[in-house]
Amino acid sequence: MDAIYLDYNATTPIAGEVAEAMVPYLYEHFGNPSSAHMEGITARRAVENARRQVADLLNCIPDEIVFTSGGTESNNFAIMGAAFAHRNRGSHIITSAIEHPAVSEICRYLEKFGFRTSYIPVDETGLIDIKKLEHAITPDTILISVMHANNEVGTIQPIADIADMAHTRGITFHTDAAQSIGKIPVDIEELGVALLSVAGHKVYAPKGVGALFVRTGTTLEKFMHGAGHERNMRAGTENVLEIVGLGKACEIATRDRNKVRMCMTAMRNRLHEGLKSEIRDIRLNGHPELRLPNTLSIGFRHVEAPTLLNELIMAGISASAGSACHADRTTVSHVLEAMHVPPEYALGTLRLSVGRMTTPDEIDRAVQILTEAVKRFSKTQMD
Repeated sequence: MDAIYLDYNATTPIAGEVAEAMVPYLYEHFGNPSSAHMEGITARRAVENARRQVADLLNCIPDEIVFTSGGTESNNFAIMGAAFAHRNRGSHIITSAIEHPAVSEICRYLEKFGFRTSYIPVDETGLIDIKKLEHAITPDTILISVMHANNEVGTIQPIADIADMAHTRGITFHTDAAQSIGKIPVDIEELGVALLSVAGHKVYAPKGVGALFVRTGTTLEKFMHGAGHERNMRAGTENVLEIVGLGKACEIATRDRNKVRMCMTAMRNRLHEGLKSEIRDIRLNGHPELRLPNTLSIGFRHVEAPTLLNELIMAGISASAGSACHADRTTVSHVLEAMHVPPEYALGTLRLSVGRMTTPDEIDRAVQILTEAVKRFSKTQMD
């Protein structure tokens, strides 16, 4: 029986068209983009073409795209770069209580240098409390960072509203869009952000490449120091091979955005409806409407997620838990905790995320296997 992959929020496979686009830069076009000879010019043209492809997806100008090693570096560059660039004006940062560690850990690190962070709570659907965010703003606030869509439950935040609030107060606003790229529209002009992070391996490009949108006029302290690569914003010889892959992935995402979104929504809903029809006591985590089209965070009562995951792994299904197992105990993720998900559901939460390649047959088989496992372990717990 073929394996079933339902962990696309963790990472995606490299799309076939992306791999094909990369091949010439693996075997033939090896030049340094900074070199003036033909090999260098060929590489530089490839990088600039990829920059245009990323910009087209985001609806910005190519010069506002800086290539990085991935979403984590993009977040580091955006948050630390903005914090240190504006520390003469203040030292207060605002973020949400459900950020990925690639944001929250940066904020905690900056606290060692005298910065102060406010972590704004979310409601039971995972939506940030806008009023509390506005109330948290002080004359000392220099940066707000709120993710576009949550990686665990898929809830989509009101980024445009937050951006407007930040802009009117002269505060730099950053969003981590790693999970939303290629799944929902990510239009820079509509969102109004100053900084936006992209992770290649979430959009069917390779691991180890990403991008940061830096709106014209936004001031950042350089994160990587050295020669003047990437318009003197990020030192280091460009990773041409993977940048080409990211560019192609963004071109595909632009081309197929409507079709893919509809297909992912159909597969996610098929999975949810199938589980609801077979299992009586389950709980949807996240906003019922304002969430990613591919993400289903579901809580199973009377079952611990790590136990359920082990059963799925043996059956050839890849998924993620909304909790983490530490030695002899299971703890709830910080996202579910911030949403105040009841412990009896939070401890049994799985994140099931579909992708471009997911088929109806895979969904139906996953429903059957998952249903059997949940019922078996639930009965064991009840006996």
